[in-house]
Amino acid sequence: QVQLVESGGGLVQAGDSLRLSCAASGRTFSSYAMGWFRQAPGQEREFVAVINWSGGSTFVADSVKGRFTISRDNAKNTVYLQMNNLIPEDTAVYYCAATGRAWLLARTPLQYDYWGQGTRVTVSS
Repeated sequence: QVQLVESGGGLVQAGDSLRLSCAASGRTFSSYAMGWFRQAPGQEREFVAVINWSGGSTFVADSVKGRFTISRDNAKNTVYLQMNNLIPEDTAVYYCAATGRAWLLARTPLQYDYWGQGTRVTVSS
């Protein structure tokens, strides 16, 4: 079992930055690839970014490319999502997730084994 706890969400203005964190506990963190998803009201859960077990490979969605960066610190059992130049369309609940397919840059929710409870990000115009 892996427990995931997100933090760092909040209310910001367009153009601002936020850094989300996801702290993991339980089994060996470096055994998992980690992803970030988001879900806006009335929308399906959307892939945002993924990082493999070592941090050597990442992939981000086109909608956030150039603005969001995913990283991880295996010594701290934490994955981060740096979000710059936020826009109102980024408003959503952001979830981190872990997949035992540690080498895979998984982009669909069904490929993930564990989920956090989410942290809300609201971007005002």
